[in-house]
Amino acid sequence: MILGQNQYGKAENRVVRITRDGTTHHIKDLNVSVALSGAMEDVHLSGSNAAVLTTDTTKNTVFAFAKEHGMASAEEFGVALARHFVTSQASIRTARIRIEEYAWGRIETPGPKRHSFVRENQETRTAQVTFDGTAWEIVSGIKDLVVLNSTDSEFTGYVKDRYTTLPETRDRILATRVQACWRHSGADAADWDRSYRRAREHLLGAFADTYSLSLQQTLYRMGTRVIENCPGIEEIRLSLPNQHHFLVDLAPFGLTNDNEVYHAADRPYGLIEATILREGAEARIPADMTNLS
Repeated sequence: MILGQNQYGKAENRVVRITRDGTTHHIKDLNVSVALSGAMEDVHLSGSNAAVLTTDTTKNTVFAFAKEHGMASAEEFGVALARHFVTSQASIRTARIRIEEYAWGRIETPGPKRHSFVRENQETRTAQVTFDGTAWEIVSGIKDLVVLNSTDSEFTGYVKDRYTTLPETRDRILATRVQACWRHSGADAADWDRSYRRAREHLLGAFADTYSLSLQQTLYRMGTRVIENCPGIEEIRLSLPNQHHFLVDLAPFGLTNDNEVYHAADRPYGLIEATILREGAEARIPADMTNLS
């Protein structure tokens, strides 16, 4: 038997870097996969790990380089990582770094704060129309609208029991993937496109403007703003998964992490859901229209 081409590494390291320029924040969001190859025959043939740089070390290197080298571009970051792995370990002959970059656009709001973002080219517009020969029911919506505040969010004062390990925080990233649908009062809206744009605009505006003490509070503000500013909408249902971003502990590498480098975790996630109604309206939107679970 002959050992053919082989490689190993750590795949899909989700690293988010926040650069703070006063009240203006900049975000880089990368998904980095590392594959290393070289003089690795012994680990396959005899189980000797003497030439193996652990995959956990490659993961740590990605996060540490995000702090030390920044992430001006995916290409520049990949060059720095590949050069490091090949030049620092004699057993590594080739390093392949694959990177996906997720683009964020800024949510522009009045005032000096510039820390709210929306993932570009992600969301999908939805509609459900029901007619029984007499009555119309029209439900518009949006899904996969990914938004993020890099500050102005905290989570404190919650119930704690013997199983609670989550530390309180006064400054955290708040990110979610908005699933929302809203029911119109009739079928005679003059401009459905304009109605959709206004609802989306108010969802984003409320997310950006709310100093968040909880994702539940943010959800309520988002739904309330749509109802207040869109007279033809009677009911809105929102489903917001809490897309957690955890500060990476860089202390083992002699580095400080001043709310700069985060690990973006995709699961498990908290799932916050609620319906907001215009006073006097009847709830009709079923939960499964937005349920992500």
